[in-house]
Amino acid sequence: MSLRSEILEQPDALARLLATKMEDAARVAEAVRGRSVSCVFLAARGSSDNAGLYAKYLWGSFNRLPVALAAPSLFGVYGAPPVVRDMLVVGISQSGESPDIVNVISEGRSQGALTLAITNAPSSPLAAASELVLDTGAGPERSVAATKTYTSQLLAIAMLSVALARDERRAGQLGLLSGFVREVFGTEPEIERAARRLAPVAQCVVLGRGYNYATAYEWALKLKELAQVVAEPYSSADFQHGPVALVSDGFPVLAVAPAGAVLPEIAALLSTLVETRNVDLLAVSNDERVLALAATGLRLPSGLPEWLSPLVAIVPAQLFCYHLARAKGFDTERPRGLEKVTRTW
Repeated sequence: MSLRSEILEQPDALARLLATKMEDAARVAEAVRGRSVSCVFLAARGSSDNAGLYAKYLWGSFNRLPVALAAPSLFGVYGAPPVVRDMLVVGISQSGESPDIVNVISEGRSQGALTLAITNAPSSPLAAASELVLDTGAGPERSVAATKTYTSQLLAIAMLSVALARDERRAGQLGLLSGFVREVFGTEPEIERAARRLAPVAQCVVLGRGYNYATAYEWALKLKELAQVVAEPYSSADFQHGPVALVSDGFPVLAVAPAGAVLPEIAALLSTLVETRNVDLLAVSNDERVLALAATGLRLPSGLPEWLSPLVAIVPAQLFCYHLARAKGFDTERPRGLEKVTRTW
């Protein structure tokens, strides 16, 4: 199975997860409510860490749960773990094998905290260490770069948010996801053309905000992994606090800007960057103004709820990175220096 085939498998993987694991998400939500959890302590690495950024925004906005992202080295390297006994301690990992993430869960459980593993490997060390497990059920992912396991993690996070809130309206919106992702696949010819045009790019910035802060980070990670591009992700707000000095005539700026609460701010910034800095803008959006502003616009489906947009917006970004790597002559199945499972302490 190739990287591209795993990208194209995502609508089926998401539909399968939603159809088979919603009751599990409801059971996890019931356990969380039973412990009167008021804060989440979340540990992850790589793409899973970017999924954690989505949880930070989603669980914070809809479930009013503050989410703190763990420093796993405090648990292992320094042997000085913080007190987490009254929190929900969550480990997110595709393989469930990274010892530093397992350490966080094990310590949380030893302190008496409620622990949850979100993983594609329900028999993994992470799952064994945790009291609760939410299996993302994406199936085997053989390509080194995470694609379907990442979006499945995002969906598991979204399902838990819906279950915690007992939100029937948002539960109905979850059922639209597979269709939205399939719609994006129709834009692959434009994505491939954009990748060929930008094949010489060696560095860029990637902008997002709110729910899609996670998308900016994941897109930048895929650019580094697959296409060996020095890609720096930023919140569009943070970008204006110094890093904007990086960009000038022709500098590549990639942006995720779907319709939603943060669109006016990010659209205004992109307009300024194009008009005053003459940047080369590639935008993933369903806003006509942003698409018209961009040198290359990759269209998202209309009617896409902002809270679910990271599950859809990352897909054209994945395809772009795949085609960019091929345009550069790189092996998309064996990125340089990487392994599928990374074990850090």
